[in-house]
Amino acid sequence: MKRDIKYLRLLSKSFPTVQAACTEIINLEAIMNLPKGTEHFITDLHGENEAVEHVLRNASGVIKQKVEDLFGDNLMESARKELCTLIYYPEAMLKIMKQREKDLKGWYKVVLMRLVRVLAESSSKYTRSKVRKALPAEYSYIIEELLHESKSVDANKHNYIMAIVETIISTGRADHFITAICNVIQRLVIDCLHVIGDIYDRGPGAHLIMDRLCEYHNADIQWGNHDVVWMGAAAGSKACVANVLRMCFRYANLTTLEDGYGINILPLATFAMNVYGNDPCTVFRPKINEYEVIDESQARLISQMHKAISVIQWKLEARVVDRRKEFGMEGRKLLHLIDFEKGTVKIDGVDYKLKDSNFPTINPKAPYELTAGEKDVITKLTHSFTVSPRLEKHVNCLLSRGSLYLVMNDNLLFHGSIPLNEDGSFKEMEIMGRMYSGKALCDKIDQIVRTAFYSHDKPSLQKYGQDFLWYLWCGPVSPPFDKGKMATFERYLLSDKEPQKEPKGWYYTLKNRKDICEKILKEFGVENYEHGHIINGHIPVKAGQGENPIKAEGKLLVIDGGFSKAYQKETGIGGYTLTFNSYGLKLVQHEPFVSKQTAIEKGVDIRSMTKVVENAEQRIYVRDTDKGKELAMRIDDLHQLVQAYRNGSIRF
Repeated sequence: MKRDIKYLRLLSKSFPTVQAACTEIINLEAIMNLPKGTEHFITDLHGENEAVEHVLRNASGVIKQKVEDLFGDNLMESARKELCTLIYYPEAMLKIMKQREKDLKGWYKVVLMRLVRVLAESSSKYTRSKVRKALPAEYSYIIEELLHESKSVDANKHNYIMAIVETIISTGRADHFITAICNVIQRLVIDCLHVIGDIYDRGPGAHLIMDRLCEYHNADIQWGNHDVVWMGAAAGSKACVANVLRMCFRYANLTTLEDGYGINILPLATFAMNVYGNDPCTVFRPKINEYEVIDESQARLISQMHKAISVIQWKLEARVVDRRKEFGMEGRKLLHLIDFEKGTVKIDGVDYKLKDSNFPTINPKAPYELTAGEKDVITKLTHSFTVSPRLEKHVNCLLSRGSLYLVMNDNLLFHGSIPLNEDGSFKEMEIMGRMYSGKALCDKIDQIVRTAFYSHDKPSLQKYGQDFLWYLWCGPVSPPFDKGKMATFERYLLSDKEPQKEPKGWYYTLKNRKDICEKILKEFGVENYEHGHIINGHIPVKAGQGENPIKAEGKLLVIDGGFSKAYQKETGIGGYTLTFNSYGLKLVQHEPFVSKQTAIEKGVDIRSMTKVVENAEQRIYVRDTDKGKELAMRIDDLHQLVQAYRNGSIRF
């Protein structure tokens, strides 16, 4: 009782009278009866900034559908497409329209009224207070007036609205005002954005995607293995630094490194040219897509850096393996198995011919010892990662907005897997002397990740956290990875396919079973597991070969469809996204994105196909969501406060 009174006294500071508390109860009860806001799920972005930006701007077709609903009967298709493109890219489209339109004032009037209608539709499921907070301060009053009065049929009100519109135009603020409305529409059509991992690597714009996500009005991130390795690099893990650099060189992605984060790769370039000056480094040639152009001298230098950092990586990883025996990764130490005279390596008792055996920095007698040059290079590179202000900002965003998994509205979101045994039981892993599995494992991992950044007063714990971030990138019981090995060495240096195989964990087989998915949902506390879903990515869905992203009788949705151009030949599509609104779940399959310029100049949207995954039996309201449960508890607390005021337990 004392604790309850103490809490109610604290609550009374926000609601100091019976009237104030009752007003808040009325407000919250009203919110409970609004339709559920739209959730937007995306995953495996892999640095493809233009495609991701377009999907965020068009909300996976939500805006286009609203325009179709509003104007499908009275506007030509070309006009509807033009209106959509204006909402997506207002600044660029305004430049085009100002050059094209002869009666610009007339066009402004028409388009402003159309945008107000789209905004009114987009804001209809929110309180006026929430809409007001989304509006730019300088136009808040004007937009509210337009939204409120645009539905009026009164002639005087019509004249009032047109006077506002004409004044916006005559004062030269039309462009700015249109841009503001378009940005508000983009914000309001999506209530919450879920990013289910792998923002980094392959494409050149991960830093730009992170800029957007860090400023997004309501977003959460579930870490992918490509994210945690960048986090590890930022934390100071030399093994993670080497892996990040190797991935960048593999896809000739220097933009994110140099332009994005200001990483100084000159020491590595100088070292690589000195060591491999006469080596063509053919095995380490970067993967270049057909749309990319790179000159031979640059490709050669990247290949040399690629080889140099790969050797450094293998040496550094061996050190982590040696000091963390509990990781169980002794089998990933391969350099001591090389026969340099024969040019072979012995793996699992079999001798394999190496495609490249020129490794002047590897001492056969001490193969894992870094040379003086390698030590100097990796020290300088690690320093460059740890002092990058932009990378620090982005990692802080990943920590504050991110976690290994999320449970929300009966959906469980994670990247990769929940490690399982063959019989479907949860696989155990030892962490700091204790065994963990299932939800407890994921919660412990979430805690350990943060020690790499926030345990400066405990160096040994911080070092463990840094090593663990590397393990999450490539470890066999790592939820974001969950494969027997990451066969980097074998895929680079061996022609034989057998040792290149990366055996997947049992989750990837068992996830197709409904009972297993329901078991996982229950483990993570999804109360309504019979109607809940697992939503994850990590393994591209080969839609072009007929693979279905909806698995386990609808319990599992795998929405990695290949945003990355590197995957699109394999998947045959340009990515999946998912939306969850008050009417149910919709899966959106996108064709590959051409370019932002094409989208603007020709009005070419991403061609998408929407499939209804699950229709709600009854429309879903805020009261039916996790947010509704929170509001219900707040309402109950406020009722207790009112009662305390009335019986004199708390005086006002």
